[in-house]
Amino acid sequence: MITIKTEDAIQGMKESGKILTKTHHAIREILRPGLTTMELNDFAEAFMLYQDAIPAQKGYSGFPFALCTSVNDEVCHGFPNDRPLREGDILSVDNVVNYKGFLSDSCWSYPIGQLSDQDRDFFDTAKEALMVGLAQVRVGTHLNEIGKAIQAYVEGKGYSVVREFTGHGIGREMHEDPMVLHYDQGSRGPRLRERMVMTIEPMINIGHWKTRMDDNGWTARTIDGQKSCQFEHTFAVREDGPEILTDQADTSLSPEEKEWIAAYIRDKWLFD
Repeated sequence: MITIKTEDAIQGMKESGKILTKTHHAIREILRPGLTTMELNDFAEAFMLYQDAIPAQKGYSGFPFALCTSVNDEVCHGFPNDRPLREGDILSVDNVVNYKGFLSDSCWSYPIGQLSDQDRDFFDTAKEALMVGLAQVRVGTHLNEIGKAIQAYVEGKGYSVVREFTGHGIGREMHEDPMVLHYDQGSRGPRLRERMVMTIEPMINIGHWKTRMDDNGWTARTIDGQKSCQFEHTFAVREDGPEILTDQADTSLSPEEKEWIAAYIRDKWLFD
């Protein structure tokens, strides 16, 4: 059942979203070739706890980490590990924050160093695909218009849209109704109503849209080994469009938070 959130709940999710976006700002401060995704995971978890927030993915259905860190052919739910990031990698960082019982969810992708021209076009297409989906959001729109627009845009650029993983409603639970498909499912779906809250999170592949699962039971990879990329926002449906609750442009790091980051780097000997 799709729930309609109260304004107080949306405000609570927006406060959660502020911590989530600050976590991504903090990630940018340390991200570079040579950093491992396990170091990134530990840093992000410590930063969320410093903000009095809970990394909601850790322990969810047994998932063991604070972040999903998916590199190159990893589509989603990548496990942090000790492999150093390399020049030309594409890293997708999916993060869910629980703050005072309210959840926010956003995946953001990052180029590690310089990307090739092809990979840059692919990366930019993935980012724009999210915005194309969000542009369909307003009261009265049928849910399928989101996926229909994303699929048309992505395939028009020569890439593919993953089918096996979807966006979703969110609130006090990480995954609520409805499922938000990123491709044309052929039926119109429910109409969007004021104060529905959900995510759009298209996963875009250079090659085929199909995926395969790693032995860990979590990490999905492209079936052909080509790169994948994802961007995601949590938003509330409004009369004239989406209210994005995880908009990074709405937040920045304070001097105190920057000092916390500098102290963490010194204490953990992250860089020579």
